[in-house]
Amino acid sequence: MWYRVFGAAATDVPPSMLATHLHAVGLPVVPHFKGDDLGWTSGQLVLPGGGSPVGIDHYLTDEDDLRDSLNAFAAELETMDYSPNNTRLMTHVISTKHLFALRRPLDHADEITLDKLCQEVVRFLAARTDGIYQIDGQGWFAADGTLLVQEH
Repeated sequence: MWYRVFGAAATDVPPSMLATHLHAVGLPVVPHFKGDDLGWTSGQLVLPGGGSPVGIDHYLTDEDDLRDSLNAFAAELETMDYSPNNTRLMTHVISTKHLFALRRPLDHADEITLDKLCQEVVRFLAARTDGIYQIDGQGWFAADGTLLVQEH
């Protein structure tokens, strides 16, 4: 399952800040991040107990070729006219500065902790980047977890 954060602010979120937050909410992850001269580009969050780590990719719309992908998400939102939020979310997606993509692994022994980790990561990143997030098959959410558009 994929989780995506669409951040409108140009503000960067250092990996150490994310790791500190996760530890503060009781998630004992071991973080591993990679980067380049523009900041961090990817990472893995390893939970105790085995299983695959949660992978995170970080894209900057000014540097990475994301326009086609963002336009595809905006077009998908356009079809969700059953929600009064779809137009506002389309505008937000088009103005994205940071895109974070998390992949939830299927093979972890502690599904509850894994779900909590994924939720904490997307909410934290969305809050720090004036963002919204999307979870495949569930919908689009505000940074505080409020459902804005349900996917059908």
